[in-house]
Amino acid sequence: MKLIVTVERDEDGMYIVECPSIPGCVSQGKSEQEALDNIKDAIRECLAVRSEQVMPATVTTREVDLAV
Repeated sequence: MKLIVTVERDEDGMYIVECPSIPGCVSQGKSEQEALDNIKDAIRECLAVRSEQVMPATVTTREVDLAV
């Protein structure tokens, strides 16, 4: 399964990673690689919980062009 994640660095230098296709699926790490490794575990856990609760595995996300 391939999923898109976002990676941001917070004011304390931690890397925050989120999977927009799975609401609430967020992790972090001291390095970008650690954060990416951690989000893989978080995704597995979130998918397991969503399956147990008979929820769809993911929600639809879209990329749109927006003039601002």
